[in-house]
Amino acid sequence: MTLARYATLLVLAATALSGCVTSPGGRPQLMVISPEAAIVESRRAYISTVQKLSREDRLLNDPLLADRLRTVTGRVVGEAVVRYPHTVGWQWSVALIDEPETVNAWCMAGGRMAVYSGLFERLDLTDDELAQIMSHEISHAIANHTAERMSIALVTAVGLIAADTIFDAEDRDLSRAALAANLAVSLPNSRAAESEADRLGIELAALAGYDPAAAVTLWDKMATVGGGISVPFLSTHPAPAYRRETLSGLVPEMRQLADRGTGQTHPVDIVH
Repeated sequence: MTLARYATLLVLAATALSGCVTSPGGRPQLMVISPEAAIVESRRAYISTVQKLSREDRLLNDPLLADRLRTVTGRVVGEAVVRYPHTVGWQWSVALIDEPETVNAWCMAGGRMAVYSGLFERLDLTDDELAQIMSHEISHAIANHTAERMSIALVTAVGLIAADTIFDAEDRDLSRAALAANLAVSLPNSRAAESEADRLGIELAALAGYDPAAAVTLWDKMATVGGGISVPFLSTHPAPAYRRETLSGLVPEMRQLADRGTGQTHPVDIVH
């Protein structure tokens, strides 16, 4: 089957399926890849990525930072699994990647995450700000944005070609869907998806006991990063002025959630 024919069939399938799936905010989502399939393929992609990072000695072994990350993420996940029961069985984990010049974080379907050491080196994050990052990324997974981006990658010729060309020979041993899961990490979310993750994320962090105002100070810090530092987080999470204003406007409402959290934590495996 030719690439063009394959893409055409996927577009037709997406057209048929996209009206049947909605996000937590009620937004129609294009879903060629089901949320369940996205979890399966994300697991394959994540394991492959972590193994490669380990061989290249690019995982950071910092017990203090690992404990901090485990504590903050565990509190956020503790609230997530209560409010979104379908996430209880997810294999929550965070790979701590040793790249001090890279400011980035992501979460795949099924709760498999990564943070880059540049977040801590360049932003001097407070725990409240770290919670905003992790809750925002977790919210993307909760809202099935991984499956949505994988679907977009698969139904466009650009995504199909990229999946075959931007990864090395070892990565090509993965299924096309698993390659799409890898590609989805670097694809920007839509404005609507970002708004959903902003809202869900600041809410989860507040329920976990973290100051919602940190969502605003976090983006203030992001705006100051420069000097040749790689900031993929900004390219995949655009932060125009209206976004900062929106988050700032949510702070009073979110502060009222502080006493509504369960106080639960959830085990999170730190890969380092």
